[in-house]
Amino acid sequence: MLRFLTCGESHGPMLISMLDGFPAGLSLDKERLDSELARRQKGYGRGSRQKIEQDRVEFVGGVRHGTTTGAPIGVRIENRDWQNWQTVMAQEPVDLGDPAVVEALEKKLIKHFRPGHADLAGTIKYGHEDVRNVLERASARETASRVALGSICRQLLERFGIRVVSHVRQVGDVKAAEIDPSLSVAELEELIEESELSCADPAATEAMKTTIKKAWQDGDSLGGVIEVIAEGLPVGLGDYSQWDRKLDGRLAQALMSIQAMKAVEIGDGIEAAGKPGSLVHDPLYPNEADGELPFRRDSNKAGGLEGGMTNGERLVAKVFMKPIPTLRKGLDSVSYPEFEAHKADYERSDVCAISAASVVARAMVSYVLADAFLEKFGRDSVADIEFALDNYRTQWLYDSSFSECP
Repeated sequence: MLRFLTCGESHGPMLISMLDGFPAGLSLDKERLDSELARRQKGYGRGSRQKIEQDRVEFVGGVRHGTTTGAPIGVRIENRDWQNWQTVMAQEPVDLGDPAVVEALEKKLIKHFRPGHADLAGTIKYGHEDVRNVLERASARETASRVALGSICRQLLERFGIRVVSHVRQVGDVKAAEIDPSLSVAELEELIEESELSCADPAATEAMKTTIKKAWQDGDSLGGVIEVIAEGLPVGLGDYSQWDRKLDGRLAQALMSIQAMKAVEIGDGIEAAGKPGSLVHDPLYPNEADGELPFRRDSNKAGGLEGGMTNGERLVAKVFMKPIPTLRKGLDSVSYPEFEAHKADYERSDVCAISAASVVARAMVSYVLADAFLEKFGRDSVADIEFALDNYRTQWLYDSSFSECP
């Protein structure tokens, strides 16, 4: 139902993105979108570029008078650092007979691959002579577009009572305390907002900062673990009937597409692999208390997904981020095109971007959930969706008379 494309380079003039299939009639809060972009730029361990950029959403289509029209939504985000890269990243041919141009190009030339980055494979794949063609597009700067579009999707979900939050569970070997499952998403968000690392555990935040500072002093980098939680999801988003419609698979693909992500876990998936089924699956009981669902569970080890579909519990997904591959001390590498031994090049980078990555992860989960939600309830207009959702909840899934239907 939904699809998006992004365009632009890290040091090019702008980032452009388009979200297609979004319903008409949703009033967008642009200040909240800009706030999400600002949050992506923050976090202990970020590099100096975040002091240059002041990301703002500029709509170029699909929004009129603050409300979506049902047409593709176009978003533009300016790269302020472009002012310092106009020669190196010029779209038009440059004069290689001009000494100033040659000096500028040589100053930004990348000749030694960075292990763990897209540099080597991308350069060989496309036959580039200049490694910069790869790193400019492979850069996580692209995630600003994802955050903008994902935040639009998040506002749609919130319109129908679905809340999505993300927080940092681990940096390096420092782990945060387990989250109290009784905390609402709103309460969890308050704790996260107070942390420089989007971590709900204040003591762990300070320990993480100390670890990041040491990595910076050592010329190294760090990754970590992010958890994304969604509550208020109706039963039955996703599908069991085809492999590419299973919601857990779609979530894993979206999260793994984020730069530097190397693994995804749904619920207690990793731990469950070493336990018997009697200790893994979440038993069902009749729900005698007032509630939307006629059943209840006392645990959520499945992370809110069974058979590729939402099951009424909170969705819980973890994504594991490797350390950033640009290290100030440089790893052993080879030069290009000679392939001779050398240390990897260094270009301005973060030491740890886990807090920013948590914002991106939330945006990507919001996008996938919005896609599955529209798949189930239609996409033409907010009013149509509202009617379909109300009908689903009151006349089908949660209507006790359903059991009496022929």
